[in-house]
Amino acid sequence: MRIRRSVKSFFGAIVIPAISLAVAGYFGYYAFNGPRGYLAYHRADTQLAADDAQLNGVKDANARLKHRIDLLQDGHVDYDLVEELARDQMLAGSPSVIAVPRRPH
Repeated sequence: MRIRRSVKSFFGAIVIPAISLAVAGYFGYYAFNGPRGYLAYHRADTQLAADDAQLNGVKDANARLKHRIDLLQDGHVDYDLVEELARDQMLAGSPSVIAVPRRPH
């Protein structure tokens, strides 16, 4: 009877709180550092911000290219852009060719 009481008191005083602490520690660790925890959320939020910035840069570049394409459509060609493209093509010739751009008169 005495042993039973001592085992019961030992179990109640030490083992149950230890198991409860281990379970709370396990879930607490994974809530903070797990694959869906606080740190993972923070990393995903940072990555999302970087991806949004990159997407905005790509959208801006796309809008600039669409504008340049619109300037070259039939019916309303921008001759300044045509001249700019022609100069770029002439200056980007073969490596042995030297092109000297002139100032417009």
